[in-house]
Amino acid sequence: MDITWYGHSCFRLTERGLATVITDPFDANAIGYQPLKLKGDVVTISHDSPGHNNLAAVPGYQYVLAGPGEYEVGGVFITGASMYDKKNENPRRNVIYVMDFGGLTVAHLGDLNHIPNQSEVDALGNIDVVLIPVGGGAGLHATQAAEVISLLEPSIVVPMHYQTQWTTLELDPVDRFLKEMGVSTPVEDEVLRVSSSGLPEQTQIVVLSVKE
Repeated sequence: MDITWYGHSCFRLTERGLATVITDPFDANAIGYQPLKLKGDVVTISHDSPGHNNLAAVPGYQYVLAGPGEYEVGGVFITGASMYDKKNENPRRNVIYVMDFGGLTVAHLGDLNHIPNQSEVDALGNIDVVLIPVGGGAGLHATQAAEVISLLEPSIVVPMHYQTQWTTLELDPVDRFLKEMGVSTPVEDEVLRVSSSGLPEQTQIVVLSVKE
C-alpha cells in the first residue's frame, strides 16, 4: 500500500482494489500549508477542529467516520477507539483509527496528547504502521511519542503534527523526536510503500516529505 503525507495529520492511504482513506483533512487557512483537494472514499476525523475536519477538501467522498466504532468500507476494516486523557476535567476528545488493509494495519493517532494505559494499548491489537503526533502543541511531544511507540511496538513509525516550513502553528520540529528516538539518519521518502510481507524486523522511523 501507499501512504502519502499532505502535512499536519493528513494522509492518503491507498491499496489496489480497496477503498482509499483520507485522514484528518485540514483547513489551510487555519494552520498553513497549501489548500487541499484530495480524492478518497473514506474520511476519518479524529476530532472536531479546523486542522482536522475539513471535509470540503475531499470532494466526492462517500463515508465520514468521526467517532468510535467498527466499520467495513470497500474492503478496509476500520476500528475507531475513543482515546483521550479522562483525568483532565476538560479533555480534548480524540479518536484513534486502526485500519486493516488486507492484513496490514495502520493506526492514525489523531491528536493523542497523553500516554495510554496498557489495557487501551492492548485493545488496539497489532499495529504495523503508526502515524503519530510528535511536535507537541495539542498532541504528543517528543518524549511522550517515544514512550507510546515503546508500548505499541510497531514495525514502522511515521511522525506527523510537527513544525515545518509551511505550518503557522507553534510546534516542535521533527528533529527533537528523532533525537529522543536515538535516530540520526531516518529513512526519508515522498511516499511510504509498504506490504505485510516486507515489514522491517526492527522498528523503523520514516520521515515523509509533504506532498504539494
